Amino acid sequence: MISLNSRMPSRSLSRRSRSDVAIDAAQPASKRAVDGAPSDISAPGALLLALEGRAPWEFAASVVAAPWLRKLPRGDGHRVLVLPGLAANDLTTLPIRTFLKDRGYKPSPWDQGLNLGPREGVLDSLRARARELFEREGQKISLVGWSLGGVYARELAKEMPEMVRCVITLGSPFAGPPQATNAWWLFERVSGHPEPDAAMQAALRVAPPVPTSSIYSRTDGIVAWQCSLNPPGPLAENIEVPASHIGLGLNPLAMMAIADRLVQDPAGWRRFDTGGLRRFFFKTGQENL
Repeated sequence: MISLNSRMPSRSLSRRSRSDVAIDAAQPASKRAVDGAPSDISAPGALLLALEGRAPWEFAASVVAAPWLRKLPRGDGHRVLVLPGLAANDLTTLPIRTFLKDRGYKPSPWDQGLNLGPREGVLDSLRARARELFEREGQKISLVGWSLGGVYARELAKEMPEMVRCVITLGSPFAGPPQATNAWWLFERVSGHPEPDAAMQAALRVAPPVPTSSIYSRTDGIVAWQCSLNPPGPLAENIEVPASHIGLGLNPLAMMAIADRLVQDPAGWRRFDTGGLRRFFFKTGQENL
C-alpha cells in the first residue's frame, strides 16, 4: 500500500526490470495495465468475506497438526522479525512466533502496538528495529509479514538488503490496486495516508533483491489473491495454500511453508518443492494461474 520511503520510492523503481513487468498471467492481455499490473481486479466478494469466519478452525487445525509440525526440520537459530497486519498487533503474530521458536529460530515482535499504517515515526522505528536486530545478532535477519506487514517487509528489504536474509509475506497486497482489498477503507481511515499513485504502485510490485516468498490464498476474503503474486524472477516465488486471510497466520499449511522457506540457505536458495504429497496441498509459480 505504501513504500517505506516517505517520498517516492525511487530506489525501488530503479531496480525494476523487464521481468518485473510481467505479472498475473491469469488476466487476458487486453485487461492488463501498461506497466504489467492487472487493471480490473476487484475486492473479494461477500461469500469469500463471510468465509473469513473459518479462521478459528484453521487455528484448531494447527493445534491438531502440532505433532506433525514439530517433525519439520529445525532452523539454524537466526533472528526472524514478524510484522502484523493492518489494525493488528503482536498478539496476532504470537502463534507464528511460538511456532518459529519451537523450530529453533529467534522470533521477534515488531513492538509498535497496533499497525495503523505508515504514521509519522512508525517507519523510522521499523528501520531502527531491523538494524538493531541485525547488529545484535551479527548476521542477516529474516522478515515475515502478514498482510500490510508484508508490504513493510518487502520495502524494508529493498532499502537494506545487506541486512535481510529472506522475506516471507502472508496475503500481502503489493501487486494490485488498493481498491482490490476489503480493508482499503480502513487503511485510509486509520492511517490518513492518500491513495498511492501509479508510480508508487509499480514500485511496490518490484520484488526485493533477496529470496522472497509470497504465501497467498485464492479464498482470501480480504485481499484479492492476484494482489499477492510476485512477478517472475530468480529470487521470487508464489505459494498458494487453502486459507482465509485472517487464518493465514494460524494455518498449518502456511506454517509448513514458512518453515520450509526459512530453512533455505540464501546462497543456494531453491523454490518451494511441491513434489510428492505436497502437490495435493500447495501450488507454486504460475502453473495455477
